[in-house]
Amino acid sequence: MSIHPRNPTSAYVDEARPLRVAVNAVPLLSPLTGIGHYAKALMEAHAASGKTESNYFYATGWHASIRSTPLALPINRLKQIARFFPKSYEFSRWLQQKNFTKGLRNWKAEVYHEPNFLSFSFDGPTVLTVHDLSWIRHPEAHPVERVRIMNKFFELSLNRATRIITDSDFVKSELIQTFGIRPEHIHAIHLAATGDFKPLDAGETAGLLASRNLAHGQYWVAVGTLEPRKNLQLLLRAFMRLEQRDRQRCPLVIVGMLGWGYDSLLKELERMMASGEVILAGYMPRADQATLLAGAKALIYPSIYEGFGLPLVEAMQSGVPVIAANASCLPEVLGNAGLLIDPYDDAALGSLMASLLSDQSTCDQLAKQSLDRSRSFSWDICAAKTYDVYLEALQA
Repeated sequence: MSIHPRNPTSAYVDEARPLRVAVNAVPLLSPLTGIGHYAKALMEAHAASGKTESNYFYATGWHASIRSTPLALPINRLKQIARFFPKSYEFSRWLQQKNFTKGLRNWKAEVYHEPNFLSFSFDGPTVLTVHDLSWIRHPEAHPVERVRIMNKFFELSLNRATRIITDSDFVKSELIQTFGIRPEHIHAIHLAATGDFKPLDAGETAGLLASRNLAHGQYWVAVGTLEPRKNLQLLLRAFMRLEQRDRQRCPLVIVGMLGWGYDSLLKELERMMASGEVILAGYMPRADQATLLAGAKALIYPSIYEGFGLPLVEAMQSGVPVIAANASCLPEVLGNAGLLIDPYDDAALGSLMASLLSDQSTCDQLAKQSLDRSRSFSWDICAAKTYDVYLEALQA
């Protein structure tokens, strides 16, 4: 597949002034998951750099500031209205495209950045971020409607892109292999953790942990939306292999919203939640999640497929040991800082967890390796590299 160059709406030749960038900020309008955190952190880093002047699209209109609430008609109302129409996504998308185009008539953007897979039509250079190809690699881990939408609109979005950004070299290689895109048109730029995530001692975590009946360094953490792709069933089977006394003194805390296909998982959790061996923390405010993560014995991240795996970097920046699946991009992100597991071998994971419970020196060494590795990731670096992609798109 070839990516079509676009002529900029106005030539940007004076780097002494900020580059005008249109950004789709809709991912900020719901409880933030990985893509929302990416978009917000990148927007804030660009704003702080002074190199860009951005205008943000919030489904129903545009605004010059980074927001977490919609403008005028809430986006949830758009979704409610769309339910009454056949092909509701197509209807909602049509409304948003009208609002997108209308808002740019008076504010002439030089580059449009779409941070969430499916771009709008724009008469100028478009930079598209592709986070993964999970609906292609693991369609069984997504609702049927989501797969339909991605299959219908994603390739159109690729055709609109002047340049593409991926979160990892792994996703870049997948795009090349699957869609035949020229490698020089794709830029792999690693994400980072925000400053909320940092090492904390027992005194600093005591308030939050006491409210949840937890002790510093005496619980495991899993982070991610509860859906099949996150592979939490494997983690639960591994956790159940531990002695009951070990499960009670070092429980498993799961942080994340309820996603798709979680019913069977909740049934498995019920008994362990009743005994206090598993705590379903749900969606947590960012500061609370950072505190909880900093007090964990380890982050366990058994996901079968990721485009980056932001919780790994958040844990590493918090000085917490990481156990992750040896799958997709996770070895690329983790480097030599943590422990990799077979995402289908619960016995091996259970054995590893049991060994860490009795080996504090290994935990301390892994914590040090985490901190060392975390210094490779920075939102300032991510923003600077993304800005360079904007300039390249303008010159294409």
